[in-house]
Amino acid sequence: MRKVEVTPYNDQWPLMFKEEAEKLSTIFGQEVLEIHHIGSTSIQGLEAKPVIDIMPVVKNISVVDSCNRSMESIGYEAMGEYGIAGRRYFQKGGDNRTHHIHVFESGSRHIDRHLAFRDYLRAHQYVAKDYGTLKRNLMEQYPYDMESYIKGKEAFVMKTEKSALAWYNMQ
Repeated sequence: MRKVEVTPYNDQWPLMFKEEAEKLSTIFGQEVLEIHHIGSTSIQGLEAKPVIDIMPVVKNISVVDSCNRSMESIGYEAMGEYGIAGRRYFQKGGDNRTHHIHVFESGSRHIDRHLAFRDYLRAHQYVAKDYGTLKRNLMEQYPYDMESYIKGKEAFVMKTEKSALAWYNMQ
């Protein structure tokens, strides 16, 4: 059973992203176009589950499947699309998760969705603070129920994502 853990912002998270991004760049090689730090650990000052979310953008998503063994060699479990068509998802750390990799092909609508949410929270610290408070409260309410924790964030994320996309497209 995975424990829900939300911790204060850690200054090491950007460094952990950079180290892992270098490994991913080597594995995906010429196929990778960009690698983004996304999710709550990418937003300075935001409380977060201490899991680094990384989004590589690749030329051809089907080529990523041929990298599964290389990903496994550095500790990742290949999960396929894992509920999002066109994504390749990898997780590292088992029940003590440390990294999530969300690979999308260039042009996927999910890329802007993730970047908009991240950049909106970076630019609107009061929204990020509300999000951190919500996550902390949900962790306390559901300490061993990850599904309820995630479901509890859903309405906030959907509403914020809608505002974020409108804001992002105006930039």
